[in-house]
Amino acid sequence: MYWKLRKTKSVKVCIIATSDKCYENKEWIYGYREVDAMGGYDPYSSSKGCAELVVASYRKSFFNPKDYGSTHNVALSSVRAGNMIGGGDWGEDRLIVDCIKALSQNKTILIRNPEAIRPWQYVLEPTSGYLWLGALMCHEGIKFADAWNFGPNDSDILTVKQLVSLVIKQWGDGAYTIDTSSYPHEAQLLKLDVSKAHSLLRWKAIYNVYEAIEKTISWYKNFYSRNSTDLYSFTVRQIEEYIKKAKNKGLAWTQINLNSVNS
Repeated sequence: MYWKLRKTKSVKVCIIATSDKCYENKEWIYGYREVDAMGGYDPYSSSKGCAELVVASYRKSFFNPKDYGSTHNVALSSVRAGNMIGGGDWGEDRLIVDCIKALSQNKTILIRNPEAIRPWQYVLEPTSGYLWLGALMCHEGIKFADAWNFGPNDSDILTVKQLVSLVIKQWGDGAYTIDTSSYPHEAQLLKLDVSKAHSLLRWKAIYNVYEAIEKTISWYKNFYSRNSTDLYSFTVRQIEEYIKKAKNKGLAWTQINLNSVNS
């Protein structure tokens, strides 16, 4: 893919999405900043850290900001987000998906790491950040070509147990139990510092974790309902509701004039 990026002259912007798990997790209480060390205890996390190192090396070697406009015209960034939740996700080994599958079949939810702390955010939050970053990179070249974190506020960081309890409450009934089987290592505490995106992109999450769960579970309840409305229209309506709230909060990406980001 990176080779194609170098050879395809029509490409001006490239954003590589990895994960919050790219960081060398020290289990500290502080959010990880974009300048913190890459790492990974397990293969998955390590692969994300490796991807970030590759992106950084390509940016320095082939798409260096100081050479922009002379030897190349490509702006290259990487983006890192926390745990995203939202309707329509059916991925394997995903907490919300596992909850929904169990609840829809009147089964008990099995959770394996109840005290693990994660940054939960609605899927449209980082999506809006990624799209806004891409627009800015198109508009201002390499000024925003860098690494970026996108995540919720600290108040919206919950344990797995707390999240599952809220999902059950929103669903209307259900129960969970702790799976004591042996599993590979998982981080107990992981969160991102998103002050860079707040300051330089004027981006922030607009749904708190309770709103994110409500929107997510309402989508799945609609999916399983015998009187289900058209899922496409329902999904579009959720997107429109999100955009409307973002506009009301004055987020930069809802403004037509890109120059307003630096005003």
